[in-house]
Amino acid sequence: MTSTLATAFGFSSALLLIGQFGWRPLYPWARGQFSPQFSPLGKRSLELGRLALSLGLGMLLLGLAGCSRLTPMVPRQIVLKQAWEIESGDRVAGQLVTGSLGDISIRLQGARLRAPFTGQVELAAKGFNCIYFSSPEVPAYLFRYCGVSHPQVGPVEAGAVMGRGRYIHFATLRRQPDGSWAMVEPSDRVLERSLNRPPPRLPF
Repeated sequence: MTSTLATAFGFSSALLLIGQFGWRPLYPWARGQFSPQFSPLGKRSLELGRLALSLGLGMLLLGLAGCSRLTPMVPRQIVLKQAWEIESGDRVAGQLVTGSLGDISIRLQGARLRAPFTGQVELAAKGFNCIYFSSPEVPAYLFRYCGVSHPQVGPVEAGAVMGRGRYIHFATLRRQPDGSWAMVEPSDRVLERSLNRPPPRLPF
């Protein structure tokens, strides 16, 4: 957002000055050469114009640099061993399916959903508002949460808020030798850590 505003301000400032005075008068401004024939408001006005142009171009460069650092969030796609006829995100008789076989459904009523470990939150390519959570502490597992609103995508610390939801559908997936994933029995310890605020650390 900041980069967009900076870019817009830079373009607006540069175009405003160019539209008012043209390209050729701006060249002496940039070099600090003030022509007596071009002084409708005097030398002070030219100095202010030069300053405005410099600020505009600076904000423009800042905005473009910020935009170049933005990377789109690409939802993660996985290959799941099990394939059900009806899965999360499907519709039956026009009604949305929010859970599927292998999920554990939890009624949160808007409570916070927390990261069970320090790890990474990614959007899921399939399912109803689903995210994936992975962690180097349990590298063979991937945890899927569906029904999540306002997901916090990216690196997270243990106990950090990953999102909210009224009903959360939780599934545990284990990596297979061929790189695919298979649903396994959900871990109550991971689910408990996802629902409870972590205890405060003791100072040493």
